Amino acid sequence: MGTSLVVTSGKGGVGKTTSSANIGTALALAGKRVVLLDLDIGLRNLDAVLGLSNRIIYDIVDVANGRARLHQALIKDKRFDDNLYLLPAPQNADKDALTPQQVAAVVAELKPDFDYIILDSPAGIEQGFRNAVAGADGAILITTPEISAVSDADRVVGLIEQHPMSIKPRLIINRIRPHMQTDGSAMDIDEITRHLGIDLLGIITDDDEVIATSNNGKTVVMDPDNAASRGYRDVARRIMGESVPLGQLEEKKRGFWSRLFHRD
Repeated sequence: MGTSLVVTSGKGGVGKTTSSANIGTALALAGKRVVLLDLDIGLRNLDAVLGLSNRIIYDIVDVANGRARLHQALIKDKRFDDNLYLLPAPQNADKDALTPQQVAAVVAELKPDFDYIILDSPAGIEQGFRNAVAGADGAILITTPEISAVSDADRVVGLIEQHPMSIKPRLIINRIRPHMQTDGSAMDIDEITRHLGIDLLGIITDDDEVIATSNNGKTVVMDPDNAASRGYRDVARRIMGESVPLGQLEEKKRGFWSRLFHRD
């Protein structure tokens, strides 16, 4: 039986959908059968990031409401043999077009055939979030080293804890700029992790290639020499249970939280 993981965030614009696509692709490259579920009803983006928009016929709402069978709605990404599939969201539907029970039922139907089901949750804490966590065995929280993003992520941690899962939630800190970590102008990775109180799954460096590849319907993990690609590949290895050391950034004397709350 497969493992279902919701990828979520409090704040929009932190790279959640891009992370979902890259994590799913990295797992597929590692030989796992993966399906990505876009649960951002009415504002789907995962198909565009993967370059699969022109192949959509049916979507998850069609499946949930019996207008299509699951195999009819699944889109196979032919670049990854039989390892990567997408179940898209509708572009013209209300956000309440799905219920948590329907999402859980779709995930349960997928589990026998896939190793990993990645649920791309919309940002925020409303209906889309409730739908996504209903079908999840575990959660991956995406944030960036900005106080607004971390503050919103803290709220999401509390909500995730209200939905018991078999796998503890884990954190990815996205868009890390090493020079800002070194000079103390960005929030410190260790302090963010301690503040949120969940284990760190990975750090992803800020890289223009992430945007460039997404705009071309590709994922950055397809370039093994890229730093962000290596970050996502390491995340995938940790998800699979491998022990992979986290890359170390140069330690600075004083962190963001210390400077914020203990001014000289």
